[in-house]
Order: sequence, then C-alpha cells, then structure tokens
Amino acid sequence: MKKKALFLSVFFMAALALGMFVGSWMPRDDDFFALRKNYQIFGALYEELVVGYVDKLDPEKMMHTGIDAMLRDLDPYTNFYDEVDNADIDIITRGRYGGVGLSAAVFNGKITVTAPVEGTSSYKQGVRAGDVITQVAGQSTEGMTLDDVRNLLRGEPGTSVEITVRREGEPEPLRFVLMREEVRLKNVAYSGFLGDDPASGIGYIKLERFANEAPAEVRKALQELQKTGALRGLILDLRDNPGGLLEAAVEITGLFVPQNAAIVSTRGRLPQSKHVYRTKQPPVAPDLPLVVLMNELSASASEIVGGAVQDLDRGLVVGTRSFGKGLVQIVRPLPYNTSLKLTTARYYTPSGRSIQAIDYGEHDGSSVAIADSLRRAFLTAHGRTVMDGRGIEPDVEADPGAPSALERALDRRAAFLFYANHFAAEHPLPETGDDREARFFERFGAPDAEGDFVVTDETLADFRTWLETQGFSYRTAAERELDELAEKLEESGYDETSDEMERLREEIRREKAADFERHRERLKARLRDEILARYLGESAQIRTSLLRDVQVRAAERILRDTAAYAQALGGR
Repeated sequence: MKKKALFLSVFFMAALALGMFVGSWMPRDDDFFALRKNYQIFGALYEELVVGYVDKLDPEKMMHTGIDAMLRDLDPYTNFYDEVDNADIDIITRGRYGGVGLSAAVFNGKITVTAPVEGTSSYKQGVRAGDVITQVAGQSTEGMTLDDVRNLLRGEPGTSVEITVRREGEPEPLRFVLMREEVRLKNVAYSGFLGDDPASGIGYIKLERFANEAPAEVRKALQELQKTGALRGLILDLRDNPGGLLEAAVEITGLFVPQNAAIVSTRGRLPQSKHVYRTKQPPVAPDLPLVVLMNELSASASEIVGGAVQDLDRGLVVGTRSFGKGLVQIVRPLPYNTSLKLTTARYYTPSGRSIQAIDYGEHDGSSVAIADSLRRAFLTAHGRTVMDGRGIEPDVEADPGAPSALERALDRRAAFLFYANHFAAEHPLPETGDDREARFFERFGAPDAEGDFVVTDETLADFRTWLETQGFSYRTAAERELDELAEKLEESGYDETSDEMERLREEIRREKAADFERHRERLKARLRDEILARYLGESAQIRTSLLRDVQVRAAERILRDTAAYAQALGGR
C-alpha cells in the first residue's frame, strides 16, 4: 500500500505539473478541458494496470507502448526519444556525439560498417567499409539490432570499447580497441574546384546536413574558393541531404541573397508558430552564378534553401524533384532526459507556396499524396511559375535514370558491397608509402585524365564470375508476367508448354544475358563507388567522382552557358 500511495503521489504531482505547463501555452477552451480529462483517465488506467494486473508488468515498457500508439497516428516526424536515444538529438542539432565514429547498416542480417568517420579512432586504426562487426564490448552481435550496437559503441569521450570484425581475406577475426571521443560530423563533406583545378572556374560544395555549425562551414568553404580569384560559378550539392535546423538553412541562403530577404515563413496552430525568417547579414557572394543540386532525398532544410534560391531567382535548381517535407519540428525536453521532436508548423517558401507533398491531416496513420487538382501556381521574383504541393521541382531536370532490374536485384543482395570486400582482399595496398590516396594510385596505376579511378572491363568480368560463385539470380518483370500467363493458361486447359511460350522464355533469357553489357557503364560506376570506399576517405571519394557525375555535369554546363543560365532565370 505504501508503494501504491507513493506512486499515486508522484503521479498526481506530475499531472498537476503537466496541467500547469500545458495551461501556460494551451488556450483555455473545450480542448483544454478534454486534455485534462483524458490525461486523468489515461493516468488512472495506467496506474491500475501496473499495480493490479495479474502478472507483473514493466511500467516503462507499458508507457512506451502507449506513447508509440499515440504517435503512430500522426506524421512520421513527431518522435519520442528516450534517454538512450537522446544522442540522436545531438546529431540532428549539433552534428556531434560521443562515440567511435562508425556508420553501420544491416546487410544479410549482419551488422556491417558502411564508413568510418575520417579522423576518428576507428578510421585511424584501420576499420573499413565492409567489415562485419561480430562482437562489441565482449558481446556477440548475433540477434542485436542496429540501435543495440550503436548504443554499445556510444559513450563518454575518453572511454574505450573493443570490437571484433570479420573481414574477407583475413583468416582470423580482427580486434580493435577504439577510443570514444566527441565525434564531430562534418556538415561540408567536400569543397573544391571541379577537376581539382581552379582554372575550371566552377566551385563545388557538398553539404550533408544542417547542424549548428553548417553555416560557418559553408561560409568558410565559399571564402576559400573566392580567395583564389578564379571562382566564376558555384554548385551547392544538397543531394541526399535530409535537412536539419531551419535557422541553419536561412543563414546559408543568406550567403547568396540580399540582407533582410525573406527566406521562409512558418504557420501553425499556435500564434507563436507564425514567423517570417529573414537573412541578417550581408551576402558573401551576392552575384555569383549559383546552381543548387537536389534529388528525391533532399528534404526539409535542403528544400528551404532550394525553394528560396528558386523563388528569389537567385540561382537555378538542377537535378530531380525533392522529397517534399514542408513540416517544421521543434525539440521539447521532457523529464528524465527524454525529448519529443514535435511538428508544430508548416513552412512556406518566399512566394508563399507549401512544398509538403504528403497529407497526414486525417491523424489516423494514413498518408495521401497532394492531388494535382489541389496544387496551386505561384510566381518567382522574375515572374516564373512554380507549383506547390510536390516538393521543389528543378528548373533544369537532370535525371540519372532509374536502376535496371539487374541493378535492383544486385542491391537487394548487397552484391556491390560484398564484391568490394572481395576485391579489397585480393588487391591489398602497399604497407608503406605516402598517404592512403597515393598508395592507392600506386597500386592501381595513375588516375585517368579526369583524376578518377576507372573500373576495367576485366574487373566487371570478375564481378560477374564472382556472382556466379554466389549463386546470384533474379527474375525480371517479364518473367513474372509470363509465369502468371502460363498459370492462367494451365487453369483454362491450354498447354502452357507450347512452342510459343518456350520461344518467349528463350527471348527473356537472351535479354537477361545481355543485361551486363547493356548496363555495363552504370554497373562499373556502382562498383567504383564501393571499391573506393575500401581504400579512400569520403572527401577523396567525392572529389574523384565529380566529373563522372551526370548531374554535376549538367550543373557545370548550365553555369558555363551564361545565355542559357540567364534565360532559365527568366531572361535576366
């Protein structure tokens, strides 16, 4: 009974505190009454279950179940972070965390390193992409989730953790004692001139996230390019950038547009959510020809930058349509070092358009794409027409093309990744010499005229042979449709083994056999990216890839063609 009394005291004190907190920002109307009423019902039900249920229940697990159920019916960006997950908030807002600097993913059920962060303990000690993590801190990773492994790797800077990895080509497992440190994720992954040559005149900045330090990093990179006196145009690459802080997006846009320009506005249910964000400082590059590269994974803060540059006719958006996330989140601290990332408003570009592509307004867990009939037209500063409700659509489309059925099948098997492991085991770098990049080109020959490593026809043939040893196979859409037709013919009493059906099957086999030749250049590009990741750091990988990048090439062409650039901006 004492435990129950204590529980009730704590519970109702918390309820009173919540009522005071909510009352400070919620309107005192029927909604407020309903909130307090249902909060008390929920609390009483929770207390009765935990205290009185026939079997012992885990109070924390029960509460998490209730929280998950509440959030499930809202948009996917409103999330609860418990004490363990709160490190993710630091990554979102500050671009840093306490850990060993390893990015990992699950491939074929195995926790696999995708990239060590340059400069961290894991990078310096030689952990590399493709390594399969089998143990962390003496615990087997068998059956662990990716979050389980991340939580074991993260911790207070200055402490250490031992990991064991399995690497192809190594007869025994490799053990590393990694020192935890404050890992600072670079917002700017790479900056420089195309071709690594100032004479090209076209600068390039790859921005991966919008954390607190992103504006300072972009400003520094831009000023370093300007110092050469050769900068005649800039490509700001926001492809695959999921976003981050709204204020960082405004400040970065302010490097290119006039002081006090409206960049984005937010509107929500509460009065304080309505705000217009303007640039505060004079621009660093007010007249520099500018291209913003975007794709289907450019979201949120990336879309604020792209949308403002487009609406203000300050530059061109090149690439493919962006993700379409026009919802604003703030992080609310909660008791016991937990947090709520809460959607509070929608944001609008300078012309007044919303770029949100999905409607979650039913609050029943459903999502519906904004219908074409509901999309509205808006005008840019120079009178160009832009549409809402579908993300940021490019001024100049540059689509690298959809992957083939073969490439999608190879991705499902993580074949590029595992072959790169095999390749690196068969082609080790010299143990001594200059930096890693110099040793790489010493091993594989001088870079080509574009400074790039090229996958040869022999390597592609070896990849194909390796796939055969792995029992790789896949079915095309034509094969599936033919099988369905054969099944329907058999059900109708026809002979599905007829000569005509067999001829169709043989034709499909011939087409599949030709797939490697038909898609050879794209397959080589995928192999190149994975192989380089076994030898070089991220910045070197990006630098050597730029002049083979279809979308970067398109951006470069439009920047070099001043007449086409001006015409695309509305004739300026």
